[in-house]
Amino acid sequence: MRLSIIAAGLSAALIAVPALAQQAPANIPPLEDTVYAGDWVTIGGGVGVSPSYEGSDDYVFFPVPGAAGSVGGVNFQPKGTGIGADIINDPDDAKVGFVFGPVARVRLDRTRQIKDDVVKRLGKLDTAVELGAQAGIQYSGIITPYDTLSATVDVVWDVAGAHKGRVITPSVSFLTPVSRGAAVVLSVSADHVDDNFAEYYYSISPSGSLASGLPTYNAKGGFQSVGANLLGTYDLDGDLTNGGFAVFGLAGYSRILGNFADSPIVADRGSADQFIGGIGIGYTF
Repeated sequence: MRLSIIAAGLSAALIAVPALAQQAPANIPPLEDTVYAGDWVTIGGGVGVSPSYEGSDDYVFFPVPGAAGSVGGVNFQPKGTGIGADIINDPDDAKVGFVFGPVARVRLDRTRQIKDDVVKRLGKLDTAVELGAQAGIQYSGIITPYDTLSATVDVVWDVAGAHKGRVITPSVSFLTPVSRGAAVVLSVSADHVDDNFAEYYYSISPSGSLASGLPTYNAKGGFQSVGANLLGTYDLDGDLTNGGFAVFGLAGYSRILGNFADSPIVADRGSADQFIGGIGIGYTF
């Protein structure tokens, strides 16, 4: 979840600006007079800090690239270590919009940066390639004319033969501009996984127990984690609507749940409490 949270924060920073421009308050030009009229792209990157694997209490730094935009009426945005596209082209002034499109990402958990020597003895895991779809709805003008409330669900399956499972990620986010140059986003999300996923990342086989000294464990599917993060973004020239450079900062917390938290990988060698942070910069043209 660590890269997913950081990249989701970067995504929120990258898409906060057109949401502000679409509302067109008195001191902000309408969308057709901003950089977000027609096609636009934002590229960005940053550095994040998080547990070295889901459930670890050792923290590592890592780079986080990202991109978002709208080309030919198709919107795209980061989805963890991957990308998602929204192929529904809602009117710019729509109060209610819909989201639907493909999602593709890779899962790198325990493929590298394993700092715990005991967990390292369990062996590195393979990279999962997850393909699926997203669907959702978003509302504008919830509390003020400039707010956006979004609810989406991602469903993906591993097609690379790593965990061979399915992940469902419901999420809700609330975006509100605080000035012409700044916006904040609060989001909450959860991961529901199947038995295959649970077995691959949280179970310990007899051979793994022999290698690591940890007891054997058989994890079952269910809600694996729930978390929240808060993001702030600020345009460096004080105007979110004209493109150029903007910076962002992100802080988040997630909690590993149920039998996932009881796995020796978490309970004996790590922590169910997971904290993340990140800073970065993006450029819109």
